[in-house]
Amino acid sequence: MKDATIDGPRASFIGGHLLEFRQDPLAFLNKLRAHYKDVAKIRFGKEPIYVVMNPDMIKEVLVSKAGVFIKSEAFNELKPFLGEGLLTSEGDFHMRQRRMMQPSFTKKHIQVYADTMKNVAYEAIESWQSDKERIINVDMMNVALAIISKTMFSMDVNESHDTIGPPIDTGMHIATKRMRALVKIPHSIPTKENQQFMNAIKVLDGVVYDIIRSRRESTAEHDDLLGILMAARDEDDQSKMTDQQLRDEVMTIFLAGHETTANAMSWALYLLAKNPVVQEKAHKELDDVLGDRQIELEDVEKLSYLKQVIQESLRLYPPAWMFGREALEDVQIGELLVPKGETVFVSPYITHRLDEYFEEPDQFNPDRFNNDFLKTIPSYAFFPFGGGPRVCIGNHFAMLEATIVLATVLQHFTFTMSSSMAIVEPEPLITLRPKGGLLLRVNKRL
Repeated sequence: MKDATIDGPRASFIGGHLLEFRQDPLAFLNKLRAHYKDVAKIRFGKEPIYVVMNPDMIKEVLVSKAGVFIKSEAFNELKPFLGEGLLTSEGDFHMRQRRMMQPSFTKKHIQVYADTMKNVAYEAIESWQSDKERIINVDMMNVALAIISKTMFSMDVNESHDTIGPPIDTGMHIATKRMRALVKIPHSIPTKENQQFMNAIKVLDGVVYDIIRSRRESTAEHDDLLGILMAARDEDDQSKMTDQQLRDEVMTIFLAGHETTANAMSWALYLLAKNPVVQEKAHKELDDVLGDRQIELEDVEKLSYLKQVIQESLRLYPPAWMFGREALEDVQIGELLVPKGETVFVSPYITHRLDEYFEEPDQFNPDRFNNDFLKTIPSYAFFPFGGGPRVCIGNHFAMLEATIVLATVLQHFTFTMSSSMAIVEPEPLITLRPKGGLLLRVNKRL
C-alpha cells in the first residue's frame, strides 16, 4: 500500500487535521472509524500520521515489529513529569528497568496485595451515606491512590488526593495541551503555563524524594515495590538504581498506578448506573458468591460476570485511549509502507468499536465477553493494556484492584445517575477521564 493510495479526510493547508483533532479528538477518531477501513492518513502540520485500525496491523506495530518503533515524539512532553520511567524510556535502558521491575508485577506476586485492596475499599465506603450524591471519580481516585501507596510503598496517604491530585491534574492538562500544539514554548521560558507545570512537578518531586529519603534512612526491610527496586541490581554490571531513576519509576507508578485504574472503575460504575438491569445481574452474582461476607482472593475468579463488566467498560472507555509510534527505519505493516521517521497512531478507543468484531459496538453489553468471546476475534481487536514488550506492566494489578474494589462497593450500594448529569462526556487527556467529574447517587442495599 503506497503512500499515494492511502485515503484520509481533507486537511487544511497549514495545520492539517490538528485543529479538528484538538477540538474533539474522539469525534475525529470516530469519523475515521466510520469512513476508512484498515488505515487512514492524516496530517498534523507538515507531519504525516497513519491511523492504523486493523487488529493484525496493530499487532505488527506493537509485537512482531515493535523493535523498529519508538514512542512518538509527543510523548517527550511527559518527560519533565515522568523522567525516564517505564512509560517514557526507550531501548536498552527501558529493557533494563523493566527486567528489574517485572518480578514484582507477576500475577502471583500481585495476589499478596488483595487484602490491602479490600481493606482500603471498605475503609473508603464506611463514610458513604445512603441517598446521597457523590463525585465518584474523586472517590475512585482516592481509593486507587491509597492502594498504590500502601501496596507499592508501604505508606498511608492521608487526604492524598488533596495533596497529590491537583499537581497531577495540572501536569496532565498542560502536557496534553503541549502534545497537541504546533508550536511548543520551551519550558525554560517562564510563561504562566510553564511556571504552573514546573511548580506541579516540584510539589510531586517533594513528595517522591521524601519517600525515597526516608526509606534510605530506615533500617527496616520492606517487601514492596520500592524495596525491590532499591535492592535490585542490573544483571550485567550489578549497579543499583540512582535516586533519580527511583524517582522516575515511582512518579510513573504514582500516575499510571492510580490514574488509569481509577478511571476504569469510574467508567464501570457510570455504565452500571446507566444500565440497571446489568447492575442487578452484577449484584446477584455478588450475593451468590459472597453473601454477607467480605471478598477474599479466592472469590475473584468466581466473579465471572463482574469481570465481563470490567472488560466491557475497558472496551468502551479504555484509559489508554490512543498512543503513537515513530518508525526508526522504513517498515512494512500489512500492505502499508511506513517511512523512517513517520508516525503511526493506534487507538484502542476506535478499534474496540469496530463492528466487524463487536455487534452494536457503541452499546454496553457485558454478555458479549461470555463463552470465551476473546478467542473468536483477533488478539488486537481488544487490547486495553497495549501489547508486546511495552504491554502495561500493571495489568494484573489493575484487574485485581478493579475486581476487588468494585465488588466491595457494589456489595453494599446501588448506583443511579444524578438528575443534574444529563450527559457525561469522556475527556481524552493522557488518560480517558469523565469530563467535569462524575456525579452518581448512591443508596445502601437492603
